[in-house]
Amino acid sequence: MARIDVNHIRHSYLPNPRKDSDFALKEVHHTFEDGGAYALLGPSGCGKTTLLNIISGLLHPSHGQLLFNGRDITNLSTQERNIAQVFQFPVIYDTMTVYENLAFPLRNRRVPEADVDRKVRETLDMIDLASLAKKKARGLTADQKQKISLGRGLVRSDVNAILFDEPLTVIDPHMKWVLRSQLKHLHRRFGYTMVYVTHDQTEALTFADRVVVMYDGEIVQIGTPAELFERPRHTFVGYFIGSPGMNVLPVALEGRTAKLGAQRIELPGVPKAEASAVELGIRPEYVRLGREGMAVQVSKIEDVGRHKVVRANLEGKEIAAVIGEDDEVPAEPKVRFDPAGINIYADSWRVEMGA
Repeated sequence: MARIDVNHIRHSYLPNPRKDSDFALKEVHHTFEDGGAYALLGPSGCGKTTLLNIISGLLHPSHGQLLFNGRDITNLSTQERNIAQVFQFPVIYDTMTVYENLAFPLRNRRVPEADVDRKVRETLDMIDLASLAKKKARGLTADQKQKISLGRGLVRSDVNAILFDEPLTVIDPHMKWVLRSQLKHLHRRFGYTMVYVTHDQTEALTFADRVVVMYDGEIVQIGTPAELFERPRHTFVGYFIGSPGMNVLPVALEGRTAKLGAQRIELPGVPKAEASAVELGIRPEYVRLGREGMAVQVSKIEDVGRHKVVRANLEGKEIAAVIGEDDEVPAEPKVRFDPAGINIYADSWRVEMGA
């Protein structure tokens, strides 16, 4: 496995890029630690697959440098980088058996046959395909074929990293959960360096130790699932992660008070904010609905099983609150904001609050 350093990487698909908007990756500078499990999370077009393909060698960056364990590999081919990559759609040999598909990359590297057999059987057990070892791949289901593709990445013990590009897109919801759990188990057992691209926050948050959130060609935050939820560094992270996403409300600041229309919201500290646009962000889980606080007009109540999502209007702004499944909405509802969940943003970036 390898430590991967992405040093000031920029990439454009245009021949002569001149401005920031010409770049699919504006500038990425980050280290993927040896043995880490990372997810690149963001919407379509944010640059996550571009970054993954630069790491694998399928793309050469317009600017910057890529290091594996301190060695510059920017100009090396994918094969020379010793990378295993699993794509959105399974890349397998239909005419081969499941066993032969997994053995192929090892035999290609002239691994002794006894070691091939041992490693293939071990991997078949990992991906739960041992009973299908002698079956031709042609007749398998989509999720079974994707398991073979995953297995071909896992069967090699000499790889520097395993890269996943939306690998569960063609898998049914239950099998997605099973495969995510297996990948997590394999990472804990063998310590592979894994980088996993997805636009699905559930996949990212359940798979990765650290999530790299990308937006508009940049990394806007890197953190644990808890950090991304509790302290979103950028408003995009706030409303992209979580269901429903974070409430983001335009406010004016006066010391420890945020003004929203006629309302005054006491803050847990004094924000260090000097910006043209200041916003208060609070997760729906920290919005307290009851008979005290700021008056709201409820527009919708969504029962989603374990809890309810209350949609309401506060000073002309839409907000969401999460309440218990059995909680009732008062006839004249009011809301309070739990200070522990309040974040202040200046020009979309979170600012610290002093005492």
